[in-house]
Amino acid sequence: MRKTAVITLAAASITLAGCAGFDNTSVKRTGVGAGVGAASGAIIGAMTGSAGTGAAVGAVVGATGGYLYDQVSKDQGGK
Repeated sequence: MRKTAVITLAAASITLAGCAGFDNTSVKRTGVGAGVGAASGAIIGAMTGSAGTGAAVGAVVGATGGYLYDQVSKDQGGK
């Protein structure tokens, strides 16, 4: 379990480190996605006995979703 959490957190760190060139909207959308994902993952993880791992996985999935949403919005002419 610990190994999975460490790997997930490392992947999240690498993903978020790539955000340095983002504009404000991208950072906000990615951050909100990470926060919502972490909260959701912690809740689901708590039900299965591993809230920390659930939060870490949720944060990575949420950040990815927020980033993808941002890119699609920009491609469609939005901000």
